Amino acid sequence: MLSATQRVSPIPSPAPRLRSRKPIGQILVEMGELAPGDLVRAAAMRQREDARIGDILLAHGMVSERALYTALARQFNAEIARFDQSPPDVRLIDRIGADECLRRGILPWRQAGGTVLVASCRPEQFEELRPRLTGIFGPVRLAVTSETALHEALLKSRQRRLASQAETRVAAHESCREMDIRKLTRLMSSLAVLGLLIALISPLTAAILLTSWAVITLVISTALKLAAAFAQARNSKTRQSTFASKRNKTALPIVSIMVPLFKEREIATRLIKRVSRLNYPRELLDICLVVEEDDTVTQEAIAGTDLPRWMRQIIVPRGGVKTKPRALNFALDFCRGSIVGIYDAEDAPEPEQIHKIAAHFAQADPKVACVQGILDFYNARTNWLSRCFTVEYATWFRVILPGYEKMGLTVPLGGTTLFFRRDAIEELGGWDAHNVTEDADLGIRLARHGYRTELLHTVTEEEANCRLWPWVKQRSRWLKGYAMTYAMHMQKPGKLWRDLGPWRFFGVQALFLGALSQFVLAPFLWSFWMFPLGLPHPMRGVLPHDLLVVLGAVFLFSEVITIATSMVATSTSKHKWLWPWVPTLHFYYPLATLAALKGLWEVVSKPYYWDKTAHGIDDHGFHEETEAEPPLVLSDPIAPEAAENAPFVLKKPLISPGNAPANEKRAPLVLYPTRDEAPMPLREAAEAARPFVFDGLQPESGGSAPVPGRRLTFGLDLSRGPQTPALRRAMDAATVALDPERLRPAPQPDIRPTPEQTEELGVLTTPAPPPAVNAPGAPDWAHVAAFAERPDFVPGVSPIDKGRDSA
Repeated sequence: MLSATQRVSPIPSPAPRLRSRKPIGQILVEMGELAPGDLVRAAAMRQREDARIGDILLAHGMVSERALYTALARQFNAEIARFDQSPPDVRLIDRIGADECLRRGILPWRQAGGTVLVASCRPEQFEELRPRLTGIFGPVRLAVTSETALHEALLKSRQRRLASQAETRVAAHESCREMDIRKLTRLMSSLAVLGLLIALISPLTAAILLTSWAVITLVISTALKLAAAFAQARNSKTRQSTFASKRNKTALPIVSIMVPLFKEREIATRLIKRVSRLNYPRELLDICLVVEEDDTVTQEAIAGTDLPRWMRQIIVPRGGVKTKPRALNFALDFCRGSIVGIYDAEDAPEPEQIHKIAAHFAQADPKVACVQGILDFYNARTNWLSRCFTVEYATWFRVILPGYEKMGLTVPLGGTTLFFRRDAIEELGGWDAHNVTEDADLGIRLARHGYRTELLHTVTEEEANCRLWPWVKQRSRWLKGYAMTYAMHMQKPGKLWRDLGPWRFFGVQALFLGALSQFVLAPFLWSFWMFPLGLPHPMRGVLPHDLLVVLGAVFLFSEVITIATSMVATSTSKHKWLWPWVPTLHFYYPLATLAALKGLWEVVSKPYYWDKTAHGIDDHGFHEETEAEPPLVLSDPIAPEAAENAPFVLKKPLISPGNAPANEKRAPLVLYPTRDEAPMPLREAAEAARPFVFDGLQPESGGSAPVPGRRLTFGLDLSRGPQTPALRRAMDAATVALDPERLRPAPQPDIRPTPEQTEELGVLTTPAPPPAVNAPGAPDWAHVAAFAERPDFVPGVSPIDKGRDSA
């Protein structure tokens, strides 16, 4: 297998001169596999998206996979790889590695004479790889295969090797797998025995030492919490919306989202419905449902659901460990996107989330490798535990973490609503398969490699753990992972200091060691409640009275800061109802002490055990019965000669929401003039286009949601204010660009049948040709305004059309 420096990659030499090839769309049209109108629509989409025309055609069901790759074989004059008839030669695969085959979309198939046939699902990239492939195999020849067939062939031949690599992707010195657990066990046992001896010899001395350490860590954590709250408060006044700031004009990227599932009988089908509400273009969305090989429960649940083209299941083979990070490592190479995200099984992300993520990465510095969203709960009202859990998460994700980011500290990641630059996560080797809090560990490794994590105001709702013992088990896994992560990175404190710098090194100590100390030693701090209750304190006769008063004041002050911070975090309109429950956190946080003791015991007894949290227990069928919002449609179009002075308006559909197609959520991006409604300015009509819809968003503390009443359209403020001459000229130019005559198909010489009124689609058509762009069967010309020309090879293009387009 090749080393990292020998991987297949394009060499920095001039690209070879390629002979002119017939466009793939033309081939499909000539084959009769693609309608000309669908081709024009797909070509229009490609103008604004970083996607291949074939992926767009497949995502929208315009062609079949068989037809597409048959056409690709014709385009590149290559044969189609038939792995069922001739399995791939594993010796050829091992010469470059199965993981590299997945990344590059290639598969060394077989040797024919002195030539090696290399199957590729991305034949347009084959010429770039040819020099390297020739250096490895000698003469090579292209064969075309589908991505599905390539993945299946690799899994059949090298499944176990890929599974083994998923466990060891992270470098040994950065992974818990190489940590000496016996040494850690001896250290923890020695400390426990020493504490027990001191307690037996001099209980008061042991109590003073432990209380002193607990107070020191309490002061540090309280100071950091207060500083983070002030940093976030300052930032919330100046932060601008992602969509209100200036952005570079970049094509929308492909985004892959991995959803690890394990024994999710109740949640699998609900998850599919929730993720389907994301309004990101389907051809750019790649949802990977990651399921363990022996998890027949989840596999059966998914098998009973009709998965869309942009959603697929990835089966993770059995291995040495069975953890979420190992499953993510295995699925990473199967992802298609340049941005890779993670959702949990019970997640319900907001529909605009992926648009926000893509826009943020487009603006951010290349060193911003990770974007963390906000987590919230949709079952907060279930019981007292779920209410306190919601308050805790609101404080952590809306105040503490954003404050840490602004203070320049290392951000410990959450386990979901995480999005990464693909090249950065691959450089780090993915996730540590042997760490049960892989998210917190990855946050430190990103910082050690010079990358940054930023918080973004986009909310994902999930299910709060509202049962006592499952809550304790979940929290014990988190704290066990904190302990293992801290022990692993502190194996060489000097190197950690050099990698992070003094300030972030201090932050790691305060966050990990401080949190563990606080939870384990919390009973010593609880003793200070004796002062306000008028009870005798055990150390009253040993320590000076003034010192005891100071210690008690520090403890009470920390409690006030905790309550105040939680009140600020829940000051949004959605969370204000939780205020009466915030003081009860005094009874909530002590539960974490039990979880910490359980977690520390498991560090010694079973360090790699993943204590699974069950989902779907109190799901309440979130949004399951919510009907899809009917698409906005255009009313009766007017004659072209009246278009200049007609207002731009929208008209509600004639259909009822109950009869609306479930999968129809897209509204036209181009609005045509009408004549029978009250005028609506262009700035109002432009904002109605989706998926950039913010009217329903509520501004929340510390977030980046737009100010209510302000209209945001692709970074332009088109609110009702005085317009500058430059803005008026730009809007006049936009009106010309949206001329419906440039977007309407050319008139045909044949006589068209008179269309009838169609209430099912909510469109009132007129008998005058050409047909309305929203009429049944008409091409979707309203998809994008920039694409005003039709390819020459599409039937029906007349010389008049060509002359008008060229003009």
